[in-house]
Amino acid sequence: MRRREFIVGVGSAAAWSFAAQAQRQIPKIPRIGFLANIRSPATEAFERGLRELGYVEGKNIFIEWRLAEGKLERLPELATELVGLNVEVIVAPAPPYVRAARQATSSIPIVFALAGDPVGDGLVASWARPGGNITGLSTIADDLVTKQLELLKEILPGVTRVAILSEWRPGDWRRDLETAAASLKIQLLLLEARSRSEFETGFSKLLGERPEAVLVLSGVGFYPYRREIAELFVKHQLPSILDMREYAEAGGLMVYAANTYDLMSRSATYVDKILKGAKPADLPVQQPTKFELVINLKTAKALGLTIPPTLLARADEVIE
Repeated sequence: MRRREFIVGVGSAAAWSFAAQAQRQIPKIPRIGFLANIRSPATEAFERGLRELGYVEGKNIFIEWRLAEGKLERLPELATELVGLNVEVIVAPAPPYVRAARQATSSIPIVFALAGDPVGDGLVASWARPGGNITGLSTIADDLVTKQLELLKEILPGVTRVAILSEWRPGDWRRDLETAAASLKIQLLLLEARSRSEFETGFSKLLGERPEAVLVLSGVGFYPYRREIAELFVKHQLPSILDMREYAEAGGLMVYAANTYDLMSRSATYVDKILKGAKPADLPVQQPTKFELVINLKTAKALGLTIPPTLLARADEVIE
Protein backbone atom coordinates (compact mmCIF):
# COMPACT_ATOMS: atom_id res chain seq x y z
CA MET A 1 0.00 0.00 0.00
CA ARG A 2 1.32 3.41 -0.84
CA ARG A 3 2.11 5.72 2.07
CA ARG A 4 -0.42 8.36 0.87
CA GLU A 5 -3.21 5.77 0.64
CA PHE A 6 -2.28 4.44 4.08
CA ILE A 7 -2.46 7.89 5.64
CA VAL A 8 -5.80 8.62 3.98
CA GLY A 9 -7.14 5.25 5.14
CA VAL A 10 -5.97 5.79 8.70
CA GLY A 11 -7.34 9.32 8.67
CA SER A 12 -10.73 8.15 7.39
CA ALA A 13 -10.91 5.42 10.02
CA ALA A 14 -10.00 7.88 12.76
CA ALA A 15 -12.59 10.35 11.54
CA TRP A 16 -15.23 7.61 11.43
CA SER A 17 -14.27 6.47 14.92
CA PHE A 18 -14.43 10.03 16.25
CA ALA A 19 -17.81 10.65 14.61
CA ALA A 20 -19.20 7.40 15.97
CA GLN A 21 -17.90 8.21 19.46
CA ALA A 22 -19.31 11.74 19.28
CA GLN A 23 -22.66 10.33 18.17
CA ARG A 24 -22.68 7.99 21.14
CA GLN A 25 -21.93 10.89 23.49
CA ILE A 26 -24.73 13.14 22.19
CA PRO A 27 -27.70 12.55 24.52
CA LYS A 28 -31.02 11.78 22.93
CA ILE A 29 -33.44 14.67 23.22
CA PRO A 30 -36.79 13.35 24.52
CA ARG A 31 -39.97 14.15 22.66
CA ILE A 32 -43.28 14.85 24.38
CA GLY A 33 -46.52 14.38 22.50
CA PHE A 34 -49.24 16.88 23.39
CA LEU A 35 -52.80 15.98 22.37
CA ALA A 36 -55.39 18.73 22.82
CA ASN A 37 -58.05 20.83 21.17
CA ILE A 38 -56.30 24.20 20.84
CA ARG A 39 -53.31 26.14 22.16
CA SER A 40 -54.45 28.23 25.11
CA PRO A 41 -53.25 29.90 28.33
CA ALA A 42 -53.52 26.43 29.90
CA THR A 43 -51.05 24.91 27.42
CA GLU A 44 -48.78 27.90 28.04
CA ALA A 45 -48.91 27.05 31.75
CA PHE A 46 -47.69 23.53 30.94
CA GLU A 47 -44.77 24.95 28.94
CA ARG A 48 -43.98 27.30 31.82
CA GLY A 49 -43.94 24.31 34.17
CA LEU A 50 -41.40 22.59 31.92
CA ARG A 51 -39.18 25.68 31.85
CA GLU A 52 -39.25 25.88 35.65
CA LEU A 53 -37.91 22.32 35.70
CA GLY A 54 -35.06 23.27 33.39
CA TYR A 55 -36.46 22.07 30.07
CA VAL A 56 -35.86 24.30 27.06
CA GLU A 57 -37.81 23.61 23.87
CA GLY A 58 -35.45 22.60 21.06
CA LYS A 59 -32.49 22.24 23.41
CA ASN A 60 -33.25 19.40 25.80
CA ILE A 61 -36.90 18.69 24.95
CA PHE A 62 -39.13 18.60 21.88
CA ILE A 63 -42.91 18.96 21.98
CA GLU A 64 -44.95 17.38 19.21
CA TRP A 65 -48.27 19.25 19.12
CA ARG A 66 -51.38 17.54 17.77
CA LEU A 67 -54.43 19.81 17.99
CA ALA A 68 -58.00 18.90 17.00
CA GLU A 69 -59.00 22.59 16.63
CA GLY A 70 -62.64 21.93 17.37
CA LYS A 71 -62.85 18.67 15.41
CA LEU A 72 -62.74 16.22 18.30
CA GLU A 73 -63.52 13.32 15.97
CA ARG A 74 -59.90 13.68 14.78
CA LEU A 75 -58.47 12.82 18.20
CA PRO A 76 -57.93 9.07 17.49
CA GLU A 77 -56.07 9.91 14.28
CA LEU A 78 -53.91 12.51 16.02
CA ALA A 79 -53.15 10.15 18.89
CA THR A 80 -52.06 7.48 16.41
CA GLU A 81 -49.70 10.01 14.80
CA LEU A 82 -48.02 10.65 18.16
CA VAL A 83 -47.61 6.93 18.79
CA GLY A 84 -46.06 6.59 15.32
CA LEU A 85 -43.49 9.23 16.30
CA ASN A 86 -42.50 7.04 19.26
CA VAL A 87 -42.72 9.91 21.75
CA GLU A 88 -41.59 9.21 25.32
CA VAL A 89 -44.80 10.46 26.93
CA ILE A 90 -48.17 11.83 25.78
CA VAL A 91 -49.78 14.75 27.62
CA ALA A 92 -53.55 14.48 27.17
CA PRO A 93 -55.03 17.09 29.53
CA ALA A 94 -58.71 16.05 29.67
CA PRO A 95 -60.62 12.72 29.49
CA PRO A 96 -61.56 12.81 25.77
CA TYR A 97 -57.89 13.19 24.88
CA VAL A 98 -56.88 10.48 27.35
CA ARG A 99 -59.38 8.03 25.87
CA ALA A 100 -58.06 8.68 22.35
CA ALA A 101 -54.45 8.25 23.49
CA ARG A 102 -55.29 5.08 25.46
CA GLN A 103 -56.93 3.62 22.38
CA ALA A 104 -53.73 4.25 20.43
CA THR A 105 -51.23 2.88 22.97
CA SER A 106 -51.06 0.77 26.09
CA SER A 107 -47.32 1.23 26.57
CA ILE A 108 -46.42 4.91 26.11
CA PRO A 109 -47.06 6.82 29.37
CA ILE A 110 -50.04 9.20 29.30
CA VAL A 111 -50.39 12.19 31.64
CA PHE A 112 -53.65 14.06 32.22
CA ALA A 113 -54.11 17.33 34.12
CA LEU A 114 -57.82 18.22 34.09
CA ALA A 115 -59.73 14.99 34.72
CA GLY A 116 -62.82 15.34 36.89
CA ASP A 117 -63.26 11.82 38.24
CA PRO A 118 -60.48 9.69 36.74
CA VAL A 119 -61.56 6.58 38.65
CA GLY A 120 -65.27 6.98 37.86
CA ASP A 121 -64.40 7.76 34.25
CA GLY A 122 -62.42 4.51 34.05
CA LEU A 123 -59.11 6.21 33.25
CA VAL A 124 -57.24 4.72 36.22
CA ALA A 125 -57.78 1.82 38.62
CA SER A 126 -57.48 3.92 41.78
CA TRP A 127 -56.23 7.29 42.98
CA ALA A 128 -53.29 5.88 44.90
CA ARG A 129 -52.31 3.15 42.43
CA PRO A 130 -53.41 4.16 38.92
CA GLY A 131 -52.12 0.98 37.26
CA GLY A 132 -51.47 0.79 33.53
CA ASN A 133 -49.81 3.60 31.62
CA ILE A 134 -51.96 6.56 32.73
CA THR A 135 -51.76 9.03 35.63
CA GLY A 136 -52.06 12.74 36.31
CA LEU A 137 -54.02 15.38 38.18
CA SER A 138 -57.73 15.86 38.86
CA THR A 139 -59.83 19.03 38.94
CA ILE A 140 -62.25 17.64 41.50
CA ALA A 141 -61.99 17.77 45.28
CA ASP A 142 -64.42 16.77 47.99
CA ASP A 143 -67.47 19.04 48.35
CA LEU A 144 -66.64 21.18 45.30
CA VAL A 145 -70.18 21.09 43.88
CA THR A 146 -71.58 21.83 47.35
CA LYS A 147 -69.46 24.98 47.54
CA GLN A 148 -70.49 26.01 44.02
CA LEU A 149 -74.19 25.73 44.90
CA GLU A 150 -73.59 27.55 48.20
CA LEU A 151 -72.04 30.46 46.30
CA LEU A 152 -75.13 30.66 44.10
CA LYS A 153 -77.19 30.80 47.28
CA GLU A 154 -75.13 33.74 48.54
CA ILE A 155 -75.96 35.75 45.43
CA LEU A 156 -79.53 34.42 45.11
CA PRO A 157 -80.71 33.48 48.63
CA GLY A 158 -84.12 32.43 47.33
CA VAL A 159 -82.93 30.22 44.46
CA THR A 160 -84.70 26.86 44.29
CA ARG A 161 -84.30 25.71 40.66
CA VAL A 162 -80.81 25.36 39.23
CA ALA A 163 -80.02 24.04 35.76
CA ILE A 164 -76.98 21.79 35.52
CA LEU A 165 -75.27 22.05 32.16
CA SER A 166 -72.89 19.14 31.77
CA GLU A 167 -71.10 17.38 28.97
CA TRP A 168 -71.94 13.70 29.12
CA ARG A 169 -69.58 11.75 31.34
CA PRO A 170 -69.60 8.51 33.31
CA GLY A 171 -68.96 8.24 37.03
CA ASP A 172 -70.80 8.97 40.27
CA TRP A 173 -70.79 12.77 40.04
CA ARG A 174 -74.61 12.95 39.97
CA ARG A 175 -74.83 11.40 43.41
CA ASP A 176 -72.61 14.08 44.97
CA LEU A 177 -74.52 16.79 43.14
CA GLU A 178 -77.92 15.51 44.26
CA THR A 179 -76.74 15.22 47.86
CA ALA A 180 -75.51 18.82 47.79
CA ALA A 181 -78.72 20.09 46.20
CA ALA A 182 -80.90 18.27 48.75
CA SER A 183 -79.00 19.85 51.65
CA LEU A 184 -79.61 23.32 50.15
CA LYS A 185 -83.24 22.60 49.16
CA ILE A 186 -82.47 23.12 45.47
CA GLN A 187 -84.20 21.31 42.61
CA LEU A 188 -81.83 20.31 39.82
CA LEU A 189 -82.70 20.50 36.12
CA LEU A 190 -80.10 18.42 34.30
CA LEU A 191 -79.01 19.04 30.71
CA GLU A 192 -76.32 16.73 29.33
CA ALA A 193 -74.95 17.40 25.88
CA ARG A 194 -72.24 15.79 23.77
CA SER A 195 -72.14 18.47 21.06
CA ARG A 196 -73.02 22.07 20.36
CA SER A 197 -76.20 21.09 18.52
CA GLU A 198 -77.32 18.92 21.44
CA PHE A 199 -76.67 21.81 23.80
CA GLU A 200 -78.64 24.30 21.69
CA THR A 201 -81.63 21.94 21.37
CA GLY A 202 -81.53 20.95 25.02
CA PHE A 203 -81.14 24.49 26.29
CA SER A 204 -84.25 25.63 24.43
CA LYS A 205 -86.23 22.88 26.18
CA LEU A 206 -84.60 23.69 29.49
CA LEU A 207 -85.84 27.27 29.39
CA GLY A 208 -89.38 25.90 29.48
CA GLU A 209 -88.65 24.51 32.95
CA ARG A 210 -87.88 28.03 34.21
CA PRO A 211 -84.45 27.65 35.82
CA GLU A 212 -83.32 30.50 38.07
CA ALA A 213 -79.58 29.93 37.69
CA VAL A 214 -77.07 27.63 35.97
CA LEU A 215 -74.16 25.54 37.20
CA VAL A 216 -71.85 24.52 34.36
CA LEU A 217 -69.83 21.32 34.73
CA SER A 218 -67.92 21.69 31.52
CA GLY A 219 -65.55 19.68 29.39
CA VAL A 220 -63.43 20.26 26.33
CA GLY A 221 -66.36 20.27 23.91
CA PHE A 222 -67.93 23.46 25.33
CA TYR A 223 -64.66 25.32 25.73
CA PRO A 224 -64.46 26.84 22.21
CA TYR A 225 -68.02 28.21 22.63
CA ARG A 226 -67.61 29.62 26.13
CA ARG A 227 -68.26 33.21 25.02
CA GLU A 228 -71.47 32.29 23.19
CA ILE A 229 -72.62 30.28 26.22
CA ALA A 230 -71.93 33.18 28.57
CA GLU A 231 -73.81 35.58 26.28
CA LEU A 232 -76.74 33.16 26.14
CA PHE A 233 -76.99 33.11 29.92
CA VAL A 234 -77.02 36.91 30.08
CA LYS A 235 -79.61 37.10 27.31
CA HIS A 236 -81.95 34.88 29.34
CA GLN A 237 -81.05 36.57 32.65
CA LEU A 238 -79.54 33.43 34.15
CA PRO A 239 -76.83 33.91 36.78
CA SER A 240 -74.18 31.26 36.32
CA ILE A 241 -71.38 29.62 38.23
CA LEU A 242 -68.86 27.73 36.15
CA ASP A 243 -65.86 25.46 36.61
CA MET A 244 -63.06 27.06 34.57
CA ARG A 245 -61.72 30.59 35.01
CA GLU A 246 -61.77 31.16 31.25
CA TYR A 247 -65.58 31.13 31.42
CA ALA A 248 -65.57 34.15 33.73
CA GLU A 249 -63.09 35.87 31.43
CA ALA A 250 -65.51 35.15 28.56
CA GLY A 251 -68.47 36.71 30.38
CA GLY A 252 -69.73 34.09 32.83
CA LEU A 253 -70.86 35.52 36.15
CA MET A 254 -68.77 33.53 38.57
CA VAL A 255 -66.24 30.70 38.72
CA TYR A 256 -65.26 28.60 41.69
CA ALA A 257 -62.92 25.84 40.65
CA ALA A 258 -59.47 24.39 40.74
CA ASN A 259 -56.86 26.65 39.22
CA THR A 260 -56.42 25.01 35.81
CA TYR A 261 -53.19 26.88 35.11
CA ASP A 262 -51.69 25.50 38.32
CA LEU A 263 -52.77 21.95 37.41
CA MET A 264 -51.33 22.24 33.91
CA SER A 265 -48.07 23.58 35.29
CA ARG A 266 -47.89 20.77 37.87
CA SER A 267 -48.49 18.15 35.18
CA ALA A 268 -45.02 19.00 33.89
CA THR A 269 -43.59 17.46 37.09
CA TYR A 270 -45.19 14.13 36.13
CA VAL A 271 -43.61 14.35 32.69
CA ASP A 272 -40.27 15.05 34.34
CA LYS A 273 -40.58 12.04 36.66
CA ILE A 274 -41.54 9.74 33.80
CA LEU A 275 -38.64 10.92 31.66
CA LYS A 276 -36.38 10.12 34.61
CA GLY A 277 -37.68 6.55 34.81
CA ALA A 278 -40.83 6.61 36.97
CA LYS A 279 -43.75 4.42 35.91
CA PRO A 280 -47.24 5.99 35.61
CA ALA A 281 -48.70 3.04 37.53
CA ASP A 282 -46.67 4.10 40.59
CA LEU A 283 -47.51 7.84 40.46
CA PRO A 284 -50.69 8.58 42.48
CA VAL A 285 -53.33 10.82 40.93
CA GLN A 286 -53.22 14.19 42.66
CA GLN A 287 -56.15 16.39 43.63
CA PRO A 288 -56.01 20.16 43.21
CA THR A 289 -54.34 22.28 45.89
CA LYS A 290 -55.34 25.72 44.61
CA PHE A 291 -58.91 26.92 44.11
CA GLU A 292 -60.03 30.30 42.88
CA LEU A 293 -63.14 32.42 43.05
CA VAL A 294 -63.48 34.75 40.06
CA ILE A 295 -66.39 37.19 39.77
CA ASN A 296 -67.32 39.18 36.67
CA LEU A 297 -68.89 42.45 37.87
CA LYS A 298 -69.70 43.55 34.32
CA THR A 299 -71.88 40.48 33.93
CA ALA A 300 -73.43 41.02 37.37
CA LYS A 301 -74.47 44.51 36.28
CA ALA A 302 -75.97 43.15 33.04
CA LEU A 303 -77.99 40.70 35.15
CA GLY A 304 -79.09 43.41 37.60
CA LEU A 305 -77.33 41.68 40.49
CA THR A 306 -75.54 43.18 43.47
CA ILE A 307 -72.71 40.97 44.66
CA PRO A 308 -72.48 40.89 48.48
CA PRO A 309 -69.38 42.77 49.70
CA THR A 310 -68.40 39.77 51.84
CA LEU A 311 -68.27 37.63 48.68
CA LEU A 312 -66.29 40.22 46.75
CA ALA A 313 -63.79 40.37 49.60
CA ARG A 314 -63.21 36.60 49.27
CA ALA A 315 -62.73 36.68 45.50
CA ASP A 316 -59.29 35.90 44.10
CA GLU A 317 -60.07 38.07 41.07
CA VAL A 318 -62.79 40.54 40.21
CA ILE A 319 -63.33 41.34 36.53
CA GLU A 320 -64.71 44.84 36.00
